[in-house]
Amino acid sequence: MAQIAEVTDATFASEIEEHKGLALVDFWATWCGPCHRVAPIMDQISREYEGRVKVTKLDVDANQESAMRWQVRSIPTVLFFKDGRKVDFVTGALPKAHFVEKIQKHLDQG
Repeated sequence: MAQIAEVTDATFASEIEEHKGLALVDFWATWCGPCHRVAPIMDQISREYEGRVKVTKLDVDANQESAMRWQVRSIPTVLFFKDGRKVDFVTGALPKAHFVEKIQKHLDQG
């Protein structure tokens, strides 16, 4: 079963920017209600796309440097990286279909 890895300011480059393929980073915080609605969606996506998409999460309170660097101004925000380059994002507690649509778009682009 796929496990969602936690990334930090210290591991962001090695876990995300050096990753080959599609990676998602869920920027969240423990006090954020909408973030807790997105978490089970990310769990489902990590299982359904295991081996094809790397799903991670980053606590913005503990990792403010990464949140500032990637200009995350509100949470939840999920950034999409392909081969280490930011290619897309979703802000807000949106339905799973919205995330899946973006994942498929980037997987289909090769």
